Amino acid sequence: MDDPECDPRALARTFRRFALVNALVSGWRAAWRTHVAPALPASGRGRVLDLGCGGGDLARALVRWAAADGFDVEVVGADPDARAIDAARRSTPRGVTFRQQSSTELLAAGERFDVVVSNHVLHHLGDEERHGFLADSELLASSRVLHSDIRRSPSAYRAYAVGSTFVAAGTFVRVDGLRSIRRSFTLTELRDVLPSGWRAESASPHRVLAIRDA
Repeated sequence: MDDPECDPRALARTFRRFALVNALVSGWRAAWRTHVAPALPASGRGRVLDLGCGGGDLARALVRWAAADGFDVEVVGADPDARAIDAARRSTPRGVTFRQQSSTELLAAGERFDVVVSNHVLHHLGDEERHGFLADSELLASSRVLHSDIRRSPSAYRAYAVGSTFVAAGTFVRVDGLRSIRRSFTLTELRDVLPSGWRAESASPHRVLAIRDA
């Protein structure tokens, strides 16, 4: 998916299919209840930033869950990849905005959010990129940052290798997902690379969370 020369039709299918995969295995419904909603203003109105939003499925889900729980939340999905934003903008419900911007560009624009989140971004970044990404997300959030990623393990790899075969036809879902698991963190590894003031938690299924409270 990161290859700028990859088949655009397969890429578009991959973004759509990952929405299903994330709904099944990402654990974000629980993360919304335990980490995002409690960090929103008591008024029930707030702003959430989804960094590296990809096809936008998490941003759309956050607005949906917020409305179901009585919150009035604006969610901005940001991604520097124009292909991702094009895919995300094919479905833009009320309360969601998608922007082709990096975290650095959002900071330069003076943006500020109650909560900043990301899904499956950290393992794509080298050490220097990750340091900048974490620093930017701290400055963009007035209450909490929550970056969710895969917790690497042999069982996670085996489960995905089997399960992804049922949804991977015509997409990059299987090959990119397995590469992502190999590049992801154990809980100890994530703790070792997080700056001071951050904490790492394990979540189910096969998840690690990097959390920073303002």
